[in-house]
Amino acid sequence: MSSMVGSPAAARIEALLDPGSFVEIGAAVTARSTDFNLSDKKQPSDGVITGYGLINESLVYVYSQDFSVMKGTIGEMHAKKIVRLIDMAVKMGAPVLGLVDSAGMRLEEASDALQAFGGIYMAMSNASGVVPMVTGIFGSCGGGMAIVPALSDFVFMEADQAKLFVNSPNAIPENYAGKNDTDSAAFQSSEAGMVDFAGTEADILAQMRALVSVLPANNEDDAYDDSFADNLNRIVPDAAACMADPALLLPRLADSGVYFEVKPDYGRDMVTALFRLGGNTIGAVANRTSLYDAEGSVAESFDGEISARGARKAASFVKFCDAFGIPVVTLTNVNHFKATQCTETHIAKAAAELAYAFTSATTPKINVITGEAFGSAGLIMNSRSLGADLVYAWTDAKCGMMDAASAAKIMYDGKGGDVIAEQTKAYDALQNSVEAAAARGYVDTVIAPEETRKYLIGAIEMLFTKREFRPDKKHGTV
Repeated sequence: MSSMVGSPAAARIEALLDPGSFVEIGAAVTARSTDFNLSDKKQPSDGVITGYGLINESLVYVYSQDFSVMKGTIGEMHAKKIVRLIDMAVKMGAPVLGLVDSAGMRLEEASDALQAFGGIYMAMSNASGVVPMVTGIFGSCGGGMAIVPALSDFVFMEADQAKLFVNSPNAIPENYAGKNDTDSAAFQSSEAGMVDFAGTEADILAQMRALVSVLPANNEDDAYDDSFADNLNRIVPDAAACMADPALLLPRLADSGVYFEVKPDYGRDMVTALFRLGGNTIGAVANRTSLYDAEGSVAESFDGEISARGARKAASFVKFCDAFGIPVVTLTNVNHFKATQCTETHIAKAAAELAYAFTSATTPKINVITGEAFGSAGLIMNSRSLGADLVYAWTDAKCGMMDAASAAKIMYDGKGGDVIAEQTKAYDALQNSVEAAAARGYVDTVIAPEETRKYLIGAIEMLFTKREFRPDKKHGTV
């Protein structure tokens, strides 16, 4: 172990990994530069501990920065240690966990530090989609260092003291920390959408362990857990009652409640989560119409809409799942796009990103229409025409261009209330019923809500050997 034994950086590694499993790499590395009397300053391990260990007996690679050593600044050798660790993780096919606490670039090393820092960006870019990368922020993560969590797949942040920023709040014209603390965990979670989970240091480390336990080790690992004990044919009696809030429904569908929500405070009209189903890790993308608090009361309503933030959150998550071969299940319950001036500046592009994510994904894709699937908003939620392998619908679901009342008012404008009411019923039966959608092949099977779990497990088993080939191209541009 390095001379940083007992430091916060070492303590975080110890708390994160299985007891006694950590093996350090590069403990003797120190800075080469002698400018500005740098050689006279103590630099144990050049301010970062790197090595490998186990989480629930599975291999992971970890680096942990120590703010007590030159404020955790990144010099040439500090950066090279991190790059080597990432390269090793790619070779061995194991996740990379970064524990960040750094004042940024080391000014004494200037250009050497800058170019070596660029090597971190390069290594992370090459590793993206090959091994999962998870970053925890425990102190400062500013300037160019903020790009590191942005290049990661998942980001955790200490809620009270940690700071994440490109420009600090006081450096932004007409702003200051007391007015809008843009580097706080609260802002980065709910407004920027950078942070997946915020909490105490102990909470973060526990959640990182929980996340890694459900992730595949690499893009060729199926992450199957054969030790699950839940009944494959278990019904979920209260599934229909949980339709409005997938954060209540998904844990009930999951094996023994194993469920991890991603970015819960950002784009709350959309739920993105990882959960276990029949021993497999599954990605869920689900529309939310109501958010319930701990007391079971409605804390926020979303009126069956997709926001630009929700669409972008979902698109990014689908891309991650596809990169690592994680099957995607959508729970569709939506009837329109959010209509505000702010949303209108982003929604078309965000909706296109979500549609593109689903159409380009070749991982198994299953859609369950739990409520409504109307218009283009319903279409981009993994519909049959966008490439869903199987589409299920609950018995009372609705699927069509728009709700029947609105359609009848447009089609029979000026015909009187009785006519409109009669034609609303006719339109609902002919165009919006789940039976009509099934007759046209847009829905494969109509299922009872309480049987959703067993149908999903059966579908995932059937789709296990799925292979799908697309036109040869370098990459898309959406």
